[in-house]
Amino acid sequence: MEQRIINLYDEYTHKPLTRQEFMRRLIMLTGSVAAAMTVLPLLEVNYANAAVTKEEDLFTERITYKGMNDVDMQAYVARPLKENKYGAVIVIHENRGLNPHIEDVTRRAAKAGWLAIAPNALSPLGGTPASEDEARQLFTKLNQVEVLQHFIKLFDYLPARKDFSGKAGCVGFCWGGGMANQLAVNVPSLKAAVSFYGRQPDVADVPKIKAAVQLHYGALDERITAGRLAYEEALKNNNITYESYVYEGANHAFHNDTAPTRYNEAAAKLAWQRTNEFFGKYLNR
Repeated sequence: MEQRIINLYDEYTHKPLTRQEFMRRLIMLTGSVAAAMTVLPLLEVNYANAAVTKEEDLFTERITYKGMNDVDMQAYVARPLKENKYGAVIVIHENRGLNPHIEDVTRRAAKAGWLAIAPNALSPLGGTPASEDEARQLFTKLNQVEVLQHFIKLFDYLPARKDFSGKAGCVGFCWGGGMANQLAVNVPSLKAAVSFYGRQPDVADVPKIKAAVQLHYGALDERITAGRLAYEEALKNNNITYESYVYEGANHAFHNDTAPTRYNEAAAKLAWQRTNEFFGKYLNR
């Protein structure tokens, strides 16, 4: 698909554009209403493809923990079926809330041997609606300072779990990738932070990071990848352990296998392999 169309969809989902303006510009790029309607299903996510990882041999549950000011925060949990102590991996969703795709990624992390917990940033607003457009609009109503505190509070909840080993990391995608970077800055006990195409923290905050950091970028994702070099330089200058990978031919959201046009199977599988190896190195010590 033409890169200009993919870039337009990225602008629509992150700026965000109104649906009307997005469709107007999509019709201009494709040449007709009919062509735009043909392209649209290839751009938008399809959660019918989300249940890739089954719950067999996993323990799963839905929990509520207390966020900032005792706000009830919902989260999805998955871990291996065997009762044991596991390193925790906080799985952080995109700007669509806790949806079937992220629940599937949470199960993938559990299959890899982690206590995987996926909080729902939209909990204070009633949870994640079925409509993607509605979910993205709800994100514009979130107080980002409070949301960060809600995620930080999860680390107060973890020690009460009998299946928690005492070591925690996080992995986030898109908006969640930015949150992973923020948790690295704000949670001194965090051992490992993995960010998939996430917004970088302020360079001035980088010296606060105690975790090892792993970064994944799509080479075609100009909007996010533009901040990569400054972040890496700050990490290097502050002697923070980090790994950074740029995947050629990959767009923003290349790991999301419910987004058919932007999903890049080779990049996604390699990045996920690297992610689990990274967690193995820092959460199993």
